[in-house]
Amino acid sequence: MAEPKKGGAARGDTSGRIQEIATKEVGRPLPPSLVAGIKDKLQHLRLSPADSTKVVREVARRFLKAEVDAHESVGIIAAQSIGEPGTQMTLRTFHYAGVAEMNVTLGLPRLIELVDARRVPSTPMMTVHVEKKTRGDRNAVQRIALQIEVTTIPDVASIGTVVEDLKVVVSPQAALLEARGVKRADIETALAENMDLRLFEIRPGSGSGETRPFEIHLKESAAGATKTKKEESVEEMPFKKLLIASEEAKAIQIKGVEGIRRALIRREKDEYVIYTEGSNLEGVLDIPGVDAVNTTTNSVFEIYRVYGIEAARAALIHEANRTLAEQGLGVDIRHLMLVSDVMTNEGDIRAIGRHGISGKKTSVLARAAFEITAAHLLRAAITGEVDELKGVAENIIVGQPITLGTGAVNLVYRPLPGAAAPAPPPPEPAEPAEEAT
Repeated sequence: MAEPKKGGAARGDTSGRIQEIATKEVGRPLPPSLVAGIKDKLQHLRLSPADSTKVVREVARRFLKAEVDAHESVGIIAAQSIGEPGTQMTLRTFHYAGVAEMNVTLGLPRLIELVDARRVPSTPMMTVHVEKKTRGDRNAVQRIALQIEVTTIPDVASIGTVVEDLKVVVSPQAALLEARGVKRADIETALAENMDLRLFEIRPGSGSGETRPFEIHLKESAAGATKTKKEESVEEMPFKKLLIASEEAKAIQIKGVEGIRRALIRREKDEYVIYTEGSNLEGVLDIPGVDAVNTTTNSVFEIYRVYGIEAARAALIHEANRTLAEQGLGVDIRHLMLVSDVMTNEGDIRAIGRHGISGKKTSVLARAAFEITAAHLLRAAITGEVDELKGVAENIIVGQPITLGTGAVNLVYRPLPGAAAPAPPPPEPAEPAEEAT
């Protein structure tokens, strides 16, 4: 059996050995994830067995020191640790990464969006990574970006109205068609599927090739046919029909993922990444060539719908931590983890506010202390609610110690055997009996 290399005692250290040293040092084993992390770090260091043991002992001591004491008020500490740095955050919306066309909400407004559990962020955006084989090919990434970005008819064609002939002309532009990767047949299909063919008729215009225009003509109503309200409202107003045709044509989507208004490509290290204005995680993941593992969005609710509540919890932690770090504010991630746990522990994302966690507390006084005091107290009085005074706010309101820290400990006096018993208190004077009437 080969002997381990000198200085490689760490390499030969097993998880069991690390646990043995840690247990001997602090009296109990470390979490498996921490042990695995120690083992991984030690494998890359050239330490003697004695030094490896010192490292493990120091990690065990620091881990024990970092643990929360029993009956510690972690919620209040987390609220203070996040709230105080929050007062130093900016209130502006920044241009994203120097790209003038895209904005992203940062600072305090973004933090408020997260804790309020807003279903749609004010500036939704996605970071789309592509598969490993095409990450360095800009042309391949560009093709994927064109499939993601919504392309409407005005993006590739000019739309004009000819009042004399009562028609709308859609003229494809060759340069725009090439830039967007769209064919004339795609426009024709989109027009046929989205125009109201009961009112309008699509005909090819004069010319040839990819730039041959389309003409949208008003269709004559059939005599005696049943008419919709829309048809009746425009029957005597052909100019209004033209306006409707023009507006319908401008709104038609040829290709792309619903909700993605723009898709920009940036090179980061050795790969190209697509940043989108707008978010549709489910739709983007259906695009061939997209890396589903690394693609993400700043919409926590979309992550919840696609990947589940555990992924949403991780997204809340990541987004809050990134928002604070961008402002240069160092907040221990465990405070953010606690907030995320409270928001997601029931299997759904709940806001921290009167419509979420604070509004559903079991204590009447705690709910009344937060917002709309009179309504809470009135409802509690009508329904006969009982407050057991187990929390912090309600005990402060009634003026008694809170059940945290030293207030959570009950002391019982037990005299030592043989010690003199304390003297009984003097009897209270008897009250005079009431006279009989």
